[in-house]
Amino acid sequence: MATAPRPRTTTRDPEELADRLTAWLGTRLPGATADGVTVPASNGLSSETLLFDIEHPEPPLRSCALRLAADPSAYTVFPVYDMVRQYRTMEVVGRFSDLPVPKVQWLEEDPGPLGAPFFVMERVRGRVPPDVMPYTYEGNWLHAASDTEREHLEAATVGLLARLHDQVPVREAAFLELPGEGDALRRHVTAQRAYYDWVVDGLARSPLIEQAFDRLEQLWPPDPGPPVLNWGDARIGNVIYDGFDPVAVLDWEMAALAPREVDLGWTVYLHRFFQDLTVTFGQRGLPDFLRRDRVEARYARLTGHTPRDMDFFTLYAALRHAIVMLRIAYRQAFFGEVDLPPDPDTLILHHGSLRAMVQGSYWD
Repeated sequence: MATAPRPRTTTRDPEELADRLTAWLGTRLPGATADGVTVPASNGLSSETLLFDIEHPEPPLRSCALRLAADPSAYTVFPVYDMVRQYRTMEVVGRFSDLPVPKVQWLEEDPGPLGAPFFVMERVRGRVPPDVMPYTYEGNWLHAASDTEREHLEAATVGLLARLHDQVPVREAAFLELPGEGDALRRHVTAQRAYYDWVVDGLARSPLIEQAFDRLEQLWPPDPGPPVLNWGDARIGNVIYDGFDPVAVLDWEMAALAPREVDLGWTVYLHRFFQDLTVTFGQRGLPDFLRRDRVEARYARLTGHTPRDMDFFTLYAALRHAIVMLRIAYRQAFFGEVDLPPDPDTLILHHGSLRAMVQGSYWD
């Protein structure tokens, strides 16, 4: 996926969305129009983003970004898109931490105006490490940076996690508690099992994913520790940087209460995913960037909490990523972009590394 054209994500017409957005904006700010509405080339594979400027004498925000729940007719990546939950999460993080979270302005729960609920926030300008082609590939700004510059970006990014986990009171994020029995980690994994069952409903199940769930039970931490507010999609591709400093933390749709290591495992593994892919295609990539040992050590220095059971949490990250990739592959088949192979495990781009994690040989 990281080297092929981006899969289709929507059936919506951008020009029609722009007209409907202007009509809606007038109900919130009489006389205002939405100017220069664009869909960013890096638009995600889940929710959609629109960028626009407000034309009005006194706009509360001039440059805006709109986060729109996924097109329900486009074989969505997730079964539910709770825009209220995302909006509240960004509001809480902005209020109780010093993380650079874009200011949220309006929440629209009625699907009528744009076809799905959405919210509007300030647009922050800067640059984002790309997924396509991955930032680990030669030719992009992060790969071309010096070791010192990448070290600065890495330190600042791990610092985001440390501050998020330490600064936001869990009681203020209680609405992010997942349903079910057991502690926060058990509930998180149970939710992932339910998500996997939804992804494969009526389709081929993945033996590898099911083996990974079994391996998690064997590695289950004896003491997962108390939950904190987890960002959920904690990776540098969801951060806007000014130079090498983070100026906006984006994409909170996977936020939940969970142990700290859920975020840390995701940060470490999502970089390894791109690094492994880059090496497969014959490039060196960035082998010394966001290394597991460095991320763990830096986080421990910043928080006083030494990450534990990271074999479990990196496996869990790779497993979660595999389920998302399987859903995206099934969506590509739905739109006729790919043919489904006999073995569903081959739809998981990192099936080799996931299998090595299940076998306990990946980090050797």
